[in-house]
Amino acid sequence: MDEELKAHLKAQDEKLESIYVSVEKTRKYFLWTMIGTIVMFVLPLVGLFFAIPFFLSTLSTAYGI
Repeated sequence: MDEELKAHLKAQDEKLESIYVSVEKTRKYFLWTMIGTIVMFVLPLVGLFFAIPFFLSTLSTAYGI
């Protein structure tokens, strides 16, 4: 019974290790997806922060307001 239990525990350790590797890959994938999403959302907002006042001043001078 003791050898059977050891074999069972070893098999579980191997499966847990493969699950851990898979979870770490998935975690890294989600992390980089989140970073990419934030960058693709924040950079245009920063650009608009500077572009909108420029366009408004251009329009106001064009219309003489």
